[in-house]
Amino acid sequence: MKFTLLTHCKEIDKRSNTGRLVLEVLGDSAEQIPWERLNPPARLVEEIEAGGVALIYPGSPGEDCVDLAGFSRVILIDGTWHEARKIYQRSPYLRKARRISLKPAGCSRYNLRRNQKEACLCTAECVVEILRCAGWIEHAELLQERFLAFIRPAGVMRDAAIGK
Repeated sequence: MKFTLLTHCKEIDKRSNTGRLVLEVLGDSAEQIPWERLNPPARLVEEIEAGGVALIYPGSPGEDCVDLAGFSRVILIDGTWHEARKIYQRSPYLRKARRISLKPAGCSRYNLRRNQKEACLCTAECVVEILRCAGWIEHAELLQERFLAFIRPAGVMRDAAIGK
């Protein structure tokens, strides 16, 4: 399984972005593609149209989480939830991918930004959940360790800690 982080341009250089942890831990099993509204990634669009590609994106309440078996690629929109919604709405090719909703066992531990959506995970946490579901336990544990070392303890001044 290959992980594709479709990353908003504002996210790429943010120190608070957890997508970089995914790239470091998964190596060749992960890639980052900068999102461009007017220039969709041709190879990714072709793969979506051929099938076998899942998009991790919140679904409707009550929508079941689907097994990821049979998917060769998993796309995660890497950005704030506001940016992710904008990317999804402005990228018709993403609506052709099979949309998968994660049902995490716990709440997000990500604490580097304000106004996080309740019951939503950051990019690294999503990938940890997917890796566990796929049986990649060692990778999941390594990414989890890196993520926990990356975030600051609650109460640290966020603006000073992340260097907006």
